[in-house]
Amino acid sequence: MYAVIELGGKQYKVQEGEQVLVDRLDVAEGKSLTVTPMLLGGKTSAISASELKGAKVKAKVEEHILGQKVKVFTYKPKRGYKKMKGHRSRLSRISIQSITTAKKKTAKAEKEKKAPAKKKE
Repeated sequence: MYAVIELGGKQYKVQEGEQVLVDRLDVAEGKSLTVTPMLLGGKTSAISASELKGAKVKAKVEEHILGQKVKVFTYKPKRGYKKMKGHRSRLSRISIQSITTAKKKTAKAEKEKKAPAKKKE
């Protein structure tokens, strides 16, 4: 089973037991977070939006790290203008603990909910 989640304005396709690098989260290392998936899928097909209401993806923040250095070099030919810039992205490594779907209500449970409870006298 896989899920598509949204973190930091980006979408990630994740599976249970997988580790993913995402933009830095405001969660301490070792803490867990719960995300509502945008889409669930598996061996058959994706689940509709009405069935996603109770679905959850549980993840744990493993560590906060810096990404690789990205170098940006700009120059203007024939003018002697050269400038080197760079940055390192702040990232969080999360591991996906579990992907749970909403529990389907049975017909018996719905009948019990609709019918008022009988009072004992």
